[in-house]
Amino acid sequence: MHLMYYIDDQGNRAYTLKKVSPNGGVTKSAHPARFSPDDKFS
Repeated sequence: MHLMYYIDDQGNRAYTLKKVSPNGGVTKSAHPARFSPDDKFS
């Protein structure tokens, strides 16, 4: 499970667990590039 975000109407980051934002856009990962939920040391 990855935390995702999208930019809302006011230009702020809105966080979600979904892959698609409410306005139909694609969300972006809120984690660093090397983050893995399976790796307990990341």
